[in-house]
Amino acid sequence: MTASSSRSSHPVSLVTGGAGFLGSHLCDRLLAEGHVVVALDNLVTGNIENIAHLAGNDCFRFIHQDVTEYLFYPGPVDFIFHFASPASPIDYLELPIQTLKVGSLGTHKALGLARAKNSRFILASTSEVYGDPLIHPQTENYWGNVNPIGPRGVYDEAKRFAEAMAFAYHRTHGVDVKVVRIFNTYGPRMRLRDGRVVPAFIGQALRGEPLTVFGNGAQTRSFCYVSDLIDGIYRLAVSPHHGPVNIGNPTELTVRQFAQEILRATGSRSAIVEKPLPVDDPKQRRPDIRLAGELLGWQPRVPLAEGLAKTIAFFKDKV
Repeated sequence: MTASSSRSSHPVSLVTGGAGFLGSHLCDRLLAEGHVVVALDNLVTGNIENIAHLAGNDCFRFIHQDVTEYLFYPGPVDFIFHFASPASPIDYLELPIQTLKVGSLGTHKALGLARAKNSRFILASTSEVYGDPLIHPQTENYWGNVNPIGPRGVYDEAKRFAEAMAFAYHRTHGVDVKVVRIFNTYGPRMRLRDGRVVPAFIGQALRGEPLTVFGNGAQTRSFCYVSDLIDGIYRLAVSPHHGPVNIGNPTELTVRQFAQEILRATGSRSAIVEKPLPVDDPKQRRPDIRLAGELLGWQPRVPLAEGLAKTIAFFKDKV
């Protein structure tokens, strides 16, 4: 079977950012659901190792391309999952212009292809659209509290613009768009040094280094295991609903509590040290997932201890 299979036999899904952490797991799920999958990635933050296990799969194709360039695909495309974007603090602070371009130009190009192919378009948005939220937990009808000129603004505003562009195409051209707002997610295939708290803490713990907590560690986060997240995204993709829909785990921990969970899970005796809080770092972050439950019948199922064990096992030979 080739990626030009007809719509009537196997759905064809194009995944931008398909070699990234989330994109590669999404490719696995789509293949398991019987899709022909085309992964597109420029490998700036993605890694070919994440999809190496798919080499030789006749239902999978990889295209090395920047999504901000003209997108062309010769055959039918049933679903476009736009997951391309730097997605960690280190990435979007080091690549601010590229982050803005993939959220704007990249989204425009991907939506153009969706319009041409009459595809469903699924946008990977983020809880960062809520900024440093003034309501808690965050519901989909909250408009957010974002500093547009702060260092984090390049990511926050890129995703907010992408959502606006997606719904403009929906209203103007009738494109079937769906927006998923992704909260903190963890699991295998994260990069060890991408700046996010899960790989940072695990790496420090496994190396016997102090775990770095910013501020006093009282800020909260909610952590969703990657298979749960991908399940929610797939359910949204095949549903009639457009979103935005929060997908995340509502179990809330302080960052200091999470550091202690990492120490327990790794058996590390590392200390916890404090450093100044970064600019515009959110004080609270927890999804209200009632809408996902009502519309999609979705809820997270993987306990933190189980998810951490799998994630730590992945990182052990990478430290």
